[in-house]
This record gives sequence, C-alpha cells and structure tokens, in this order.
Amino acid sequence: MKSTYTLSLLALCLTLYLTFTNAANFNIINQCTYTVWAAASPGGGRRLDRGQSWSLDVAPGTTQARIWGRTNCNFDANGQGHCQTGDCNGRLECQGYGSPPNTLAEFALNQPNNLDYIDISNVDGFNIPLEFSSVTSCRDIRCSAPIVDQCPAQLRTPGGCNNPCTVFHTNEYCCTNGPGSCAPTDLSRFFKDRCPDAYSYPQDDRTSLFTCPSGTNYRVVFCP
Repeated sequence: MKSTYTLSLLALCLTLYLTFTNAANFNIINQCTYTVWAAASPGGGRRLDRGQSWSLDVAPGTTQARIWGRTNCNFDANGQGHCQTGDCNGRLECQGYGSPPNTLAEFALNQPNNLDYIDISNVDGFNIPLEFSSVTSCRDIRCSAPIVDQCPAQLRTPGGCNNPCTVFHTNEYCCTNGPGSCAPTDLSRFFKDRCPDAYSYPQDDRTSLFTCPSGTNYRVVFCP
C-alpha cells in the first residue's frame, strides 16, 4: 500500500498539472517606441523594451485580475524604485494594483456558463494605448486614441490622463453609492468618445464588458 506521503505527493502533482494545463496564456507585447514596464495582478512585473514580449500563464478561476503598463520607471538591482505612471508600491515585481493613471486590461477566467469576462478600462485613467485580443475568434477590443495629448486640463497629470474619479472623489464620477447611483458625465464621455470599447466610468458595463469561451488564450499589446 502506498504511503500517505506518496499519495499526498501524487495529489499535489495532479493539482499542479490540472492548474497549468487549463491555465490561460497571456502574451504581453510592447510595440511602443519606448520601454514599458509591464505589470500583472496576479503575475508580477517585467521590463519590456520595444519589440519584447512576456508570456504569462494565469490559473483558471482567477478573478479581479488585470494587466497594465508602467512608464518612466527606475529600479535598482533589488527591484525597488518608482514609476511615473502605474507604479505598484515601488516594486518591479508588482504586488497588488497600480497607481492611476493606468490603462487596464481586466479579466475574470472560467466564470459561469464556461465564459471568460474581459474588458479595457479607463476608470483608473489612461497612460498607454492598449489592445486586448484573443488568439481565436472573440472580439478584439482596443483603446488607442491620443488621450494623453487631448486630456482635459483638470485631468492632466505627468505621463497620463486621470479619470475624474481619481481627481474629484465624488459619487458623480466614482459611483460609490451602489448600482445605478451615477451616469455618464461630460468628462467620462471624453474617454468614451475616443475609446468606445473601454470602460469610461465604473457602471459602464453595457458597452464595455465582453466574453470569450473559457480556455481562450489572449494577447495584450501596448501601442497597437
């Protein structure tokens, strides 16, 4: 009879095998003319010079996940430093979410009805043009307008364009009082007019949330 240790080891190996064989792969590509420090939660972070990519496997069932790019970063040999936009607690290997402004690729994997939910969001502002696409036939979504250059004066910040929630912290922009508590504003329409695929305020679900079959692999492209 196999020992308890052997059975436990086999169970662990099987769990790891199932996790990684069913993981979704995200190929993160920098097509910008400048360096982008890619970040993922979960996943950590990676410096991507122009033309470089990062292959990231994400476990099935992962929710509230996001990928974003950081700009104008400076890290020491221990991976400690700071980024002008998208900074995540001063670490190259991100833990938690980044600081606004940062354009987000958000996703939840293996949700009910065997679906992945994906979106691009400007709710934390905008810093880098972004495309979020699948390697199959799901809809490709994109936010590539020159938002930083056209940013309204009250939302401008070095390296990016803030969302009005970040600046004003009111329910009108942040929808903090629950579902149906806010509506589009002139400032959220600035983002929506330029990036109709992307969230422009927190309750912008109807035109901004998309699905793919679970098991799909994805591409996230900076500066598509």
